[in-house]
Amino acid sequence: MRWDSMTKFLVITFAIILGFVFYAKPVALSIRQGLDLQGGTHVVMQAVDTPDAKVDNDAVERVVQIIDRRINGLGLTEPTIQRQGKDRIIVDLPGVKDPDSAIAMLGRTALLEFKDVTGKTVLTGKDLKNSKAHAGQNSQPVVGLEFNDEGAKKFAALTAQNIGKPISILLDGNVLTSPVVQEVITGGNAQISGSKNMEDAEHLAILLRSGSLPVKVEVMETRTVGPTLGQDSKEMSVKAFGIGTISVFVFMLLFYRMSGIVADIALLLYIMLVLLAMKYLHATLTLPGIAGIILSIGMAVDANVLIFERFKEEIRKGKTLRSAMEAGFNKAFTTIFDSNITTIMAAVVLFYLGTGPIKGFAITLALGVVLSMFSAIVVTRELLRFLIGSNLIKNPAFFGCAAPKEVRK
Repeated sequence: MRWDSMTKFLVITFAIILGFVFYAKPVALSIRQGLDLQGGTHVVMQAVDTPDAKVDNDAVERVVQIIDRRINGLGLTEPTIQRQGKDRIIVDLPGVKDPDSAIAMLGRTALLEFKDVTGKTVLTGKDLKNSKAHAGQNSQPVVGLEFNDEGAKKFAALTAQNIGKPISILLDGNVLTSPVVQEVITGGNAQISGSKNMEDAEHLAILLRSGSLPVKVEVMETRTVGPTLGQDSKEMSVKAFGIGTISVFVFMLLFYRMSGIVADIALLLYIMLVLLAMKYLHATLTLPGIAGIILSIGMAVDANVLIFERFKEEIRKGKTLRSAMEAGFNKAFTTIFDSNITTIMAAVVLFYLGTGPIKGFAITLALGVVLSMFSAIVVTRELLRFLIGSNLIKNPAFFGCAAPKEVRK
């Protein structure tokens, strides 16, 4: 018996099991849930006429597009944005921690202006190419501005004509900062300082990136809404997920024995990886998303079934456990790869053509397929290598394989 292989197998196995037991639930609960599971904030906004801009169909459509960009910039996925009537927009934000801040951002006009000492506007937000928040001198939060080609020329001319004089940067008519020009600034870059913290700087950068609203927008109504599915439906979906996963575990154990146990361990790691990926990608979990995860679990097990059946065939040909296992993985790989690629292609189509929860389903399905290939092909293979390499189990029957004909009794 080779203790080094067995030690590696046991260490990896216990690490996966303990990680799943202690971290799976907290990670799952930390993932932002969609409107169907958690509810959120319902906002009704209305575009209003001003002396400078009148409300028309084109203006309202642009407001919808800009609000959508702002929501995506905030990291809020799976929102619902719809137009109502001629001048109203309804926005549903799932699980927003600070609805007042989010609503304030959505309704701001965000008109950026650069004015010289005479008060003349030389540049506006239309001259911007990009804006990002970062730490400046003394770690103070600033917003870096990058102008387009035309804006870079205007900014260079503005600084050249105002050396030793202040220029004012305004947002919605309020002065953000008034730096004194020390030299001509070329290259089309500038900074806005004065943000209280990095979060404020990031919000300002989002506003500037998304562009200014073409008309004034007023918030008419805000209220908290509950989950659209109801608590019973949510609990039933979680229950179905648990029952389905346990059934898969039992099936693999009964039909493939030690190979099935190894596949179940890899499956635990797969579930953890999916949850961690959704958490750090700031994905929103919806009921269709849960369905996508369950479907990808089935595909992960399907890959293991193909591999283990090949494993059985190689054992029946008289090969050793190690060579049969390696041959089983190699011969099943092409089939597994082809089936998963076609599924990913379907997920990509769903993502680009679908909306709302359908996109959530597509993302979780594609993510699950990629991670399931990793768990089924890489993790399962390595664990089986360690287990077989330990020489603790030599009888193919313990791996769900019938002995070759020449050694059967």
